[in-house]
Amino acid sequence: MPFMFLRETIRTYRERDPAARSSLEVLLCYPGVHAVMWHKLSHGLWERKLYLLGRFSSHIARWLTGIEIHPAAKLGRRLVIDHGMGVVIGETAEVGEGCTIYQGVTLGGTSLTKGSKRHPTLGRNVVIGAGAKVLGGFVVGDNASVGSNAVVTKPVPAGATAVGIPARIIQADDSKRREQVANQLGFSAYGITENDDPLSQAMKGLIDNASSQEHQIALLWQAIEKLSAMRKDGDCVPDDAAVKESFEADKLTQLVGK
Repeated sequence: MPFMFLRETIRTYRERDPAARSSLEVLLCYPGVHAVMWHKLSHGLWERKLYLLGRFSSHIARWLTGIEIHPAAKLGRRLVIDHGMGVVIGETAEVGEGCTIYQGVTLGGTSLTKGSKRHPTLGRNVVIGAGAKVLGGFVVGDNASVGSNAVVTKPVPAGATAVGIPARIIQADDSKRREQVANQLGFSAYGITENDDPLSQAMKGLIDNASSQEHQIALLWQAIEKLSAMRKDGDCVPDDAAVKESFEADKLTQLVGK
């Protein structure tokens, strides 16, 4: 029933948004609630093959809320579209129960083939951070998270976190350990993570390794230099030997990112 659906939606917003002070405030001032309720009307018209009315209804909702949801899209219960401005949900998109979508998110397609599955399917309890783009007819698994401004073009395993452009998987775990893993990664509801870019982490590791190797080589040459000074046959250290360290690891690390 629409009334029960509305009450459940308002309760969900109050549970997930600490800024929500009352049910009346959520009902009157939250565009995500308005967009979802409008979508129920638009989707109902679309299901009855009243395509033009469905599209016109969704167009009005977009004008009122700044959230564009195609009337054919399927939205699960307890969906929270927080702030919401600029959110786009495409025609063949499916959003599972308990998902959270922040502003500027696009659930879009990469194909122009009519009748095909062009838009993503979100599992249960998925979090899509602000500005993220999820593009294609693949699945984002249950309890997965997509970081802010990430561009996702491939499936995301259940319980995983995807970040970067193009998005890379930095952690996958089962749903029972999801919160523990999120805390370790520093993941927030807005998809901002601490030290989350695996490429920069790999580069930093290579820089540290190269710096360590140069240090060890310099120590070896210095030891050889001391030994050769004790020999009667003179210096056996080549002129181009790296006796002193010159690898600027700190500067390279700063270029990669602190």
